[in-house]
Amino acid sequence: MMENEVFASFTFYSTILIIKMYVLAIITGQVRLRKKAFANPEDALRNGGLQYFREDPDVERCRRQVLAHRNDMENIFPFLFLGAIYSLLDPNLIVARIHFLIFCVGRIVHTVAYLLRLKAPTRSVAYSVAQLPCFSMALQILFAVITH
Repeated sequence: MMENEVFASFTFYSTILIIKMYVLAIITGQVRLRKKAFANPEDALRNGGLQYFREDPDVERCRRQVLAHRNDMENIFPFLFLGAIYSLLDPNLIVARIHFLIFCVGRIVHTVAYLLRLKAPTRSVAYSVAQLPCFSMALQILFAVITH
């Protein structure tokens, strides 16, 4: 499969996105532990007592990270499917790389905008831009299936 340059490119960008998702999850857990502010009473009990079942400004930022993570799952998982199938259609390498790069950069900007509370419409523009290559790949896949 790695002889297919399009698939290799897809694999590279997909792996970057998966690593980004892992990093987001790790950051969330680390902030909760460092601040001793847990969302669940059982976690607080295990880490010092119910007094740590509380809200904290940094933990609120973690909640936004959880929303960013959920948003990633809603968008990256379809990209993984579409990109894998698209890679099998033998598309132009440069065009495929542009599709993958735009999606990857869009998702990274979306996450940064979420975490750093960047001004609107940064996050929604990043989301929309990242959807364009997915829509394009989906249409190309449908066209290939219909014409085959």
